[in-house]
Amino acid sequence: MDSLKVAFLLVLGLCLFSGCRPPAAPKEISNRPTSINGIPISDQPFPPSKPIHLMTWQVFDPETNKDLEIQKLGDFQGKVLILDFWATYCPPCLEEIPHLKSLQQRYGSENLQIIGLHVGGGEDRARVPDFHKKLQITYPLATPEEELVRFVFGTVSEIPQTAIFDRKGRLVKKFVGFNEQIKTEMDEVLEKVISSGQ
Repeated sequence: MDSLKVAFLLVLGLCLFSGCRPPAAPKEISNRPTSINGIPISDQPFPPSKPIHLMTWQVFDPETNKDLEIQKLGDFQGKVLILDFWATYCPPCLEEIPHLKSLQQRYGSENLQIIGLHVGGGEDRARVPDFHKKLQITYPLATPEEELVRFVFGTVSEIPQTAIFDRKGRLVKKFVGFNEQIKTEMDEVLEKVISSGQ
């Protein structure tokens, strides 16, 4: 019996060290890009159905919730623009707001404009005045048109989504979610865009 155990253990040991599994299938290597401007291909915005500079949002008064003027992306030509898609029920969205406030304060004089685009629906928008007061949001709030949401979100529906556009209205980078790593990367990208003058 002992000799059988020894033989079994010997065979088992040989299998473990020599590898008893079939060789791994060769991996295909492609020259196709996996990302554009750091945005994974699978996370790319959808091709727009109209020119990006014509995409709009409706600014609203965050204290009274009354709709105000309609703006379009093209109105901000010559400025670096951050569009932040958020809702009050989204904890990472609320965590991001103080950082966005600090960016607006730091770079506002260098032609940075941040706009908070509320995507939480009518019921959630009724909560915005309380959150605006509590968080002391210092940048405009608005409701985006569907085409703008579709363009920026692509196939990803999670929020927050934060899109950085350069002075020519080109989407430079999009972030999904918010944490310390994203915060650092956002600062680095924004610094490059602002210092490039584009």
